[in-house]
Amino acid sequence: MDMQSKAKKLIKMIQTAPVEWKPLGEVGLLVRGNGLQKKDFTESGVPAIHYGQIYTYYGNQTDKTLSFVSPELAEKLKKVDKGDVVITNTSENIEDVGKALLYLGEEQAVTGGHATIFKPSKEIVGKFFVYFTQTEIFDKAKRKFAKGTKVIDVSATDMAKIQIPIPPLETQKKIVKILDKFTELEATLEATLEAELALRKRQYRYYRDFLLDFDNQIGGGIADGYQCRLKDVVWKTLGEVAEYSKNRICSDKLNEHNYVGVDNLLQNREGKKLSGYVPSEGKMTEYIVNDILIGNIRPYLKKIWQADCTGGTNGDVLVIRVTDEKVNPKYLYQVLADDKFFAFNMKHAKGAKMPRGSKTAIMQYKIPIPPLSEQEKIVAILDKFDTLTHSISEGLPYEIALRRKQYEYYRGQLLSFPKAA
Repeated sequence: MDMQSKAKKLIKMIQTAPVEWKPLGEVGLLVRGNGLQKKDFTESGVPAIHYGQIYTYYGNQTDKTLSFVSPELAEKLKKVDKGDVVITNTSENIEDVGKALLYLGEEQAVTGGHATIFKPSKEIVGKFFVYFTQTEIFDKAKRKFAKGTKVIDVSATDMAKIQIPIPPLETQKKIVKILDKFTELEATLEATLEAELALRKRQYRYYRDFLLDFDNQIGGGIADGYQCRLKDVVWKTLGEVAEYSKNRICSDKLNEHNYVGVDNLLQNREGKKLSGYVPSEGKMTEYIVNDILIGNIRPYLKKIWQADCTGGTNGDVLVIRVTDEKVNPKYLYQVLADDKFFAFNMKHAKGAKMPRGSKTAIMQYKIPIPPLSEQEKIVAILDKFDTLTHSISEGLPYEIALRRKQYEYYRGQLLSFPKAA
């Protein structure tokens, strides 16, 4: 019987299984850590669990730590024993609060004040609780107790109040066994897809460099007859073929999907994500379909996106619109998404800690303009790589997201116990 069939069988059993919901504090002891800062870490000594590493480097469990503290300091800190669960209490992101890690190391470890140690009683499996912290039920519960704005905190006292389903121990162990296997399968498949994605991105970069090399440094252009077509390439400044958007759009027409700030533009040409902030008043710079949006703070982050809708942005994002009918907007996007453009932008940027690109200098950037037919050929090739490496509705990123969603579905189902009547 494959894992999906086993999971479905167990899900049916869970729907009728006896389960009691109890506050976390009744099924184990919660101990808040204390007094551990980044400067306290050493290269060797007593194993220490640094709260930030729980959601950066570890998975669901570990038998070793990545950090250490001196024996003298360790004596003053709270102890983590084998089988204990370490839960993050504090983070700048609410999503990271409540991340949990099962410690299986033979040597006793310590942790600081940004984490709480949960010492499970005999009626709950520590790993079962770790998986439960990854559910929407737990997420909603922790948010009710979250305090703070810039730094979010859920205290150990409040964590103890969160209701946890307690099915029979044997059921908990079966759930853990299946979810462990799904985690393993997901990690293996994801690693394979990530490796394939990295390869495709390298190919994409190679072909973009090759096809846009009109000064013939590496023999660019479409290879066949390239030398014959070099004479058809015209070099113009960006300002001769495009302009910055002068249009304005009211904030009431913006939402998380079409408002673009520098924060929701993704690094390294990865496009954009939903915005966590939308202005509630005033007018913004408008962008339309095919406009090119470039993050103008810290140009080295290579934040660029070609619009597929109408929306608005602020002064930290440049909106470039093609004005020359002999230039394909998608071709111009590929030229501006090139490393040479970002290097040029950084060369003329002002400021040390937070460099900002020069709007004037950017419009002086030299653009190779081959005939439209040539631009269309280049776009057709590079668009395929762009879809393969970036599309969330198809291509490799979609495959990765699909596998994660499948795992999340079974985890949610296996941990969805009926509430007591």
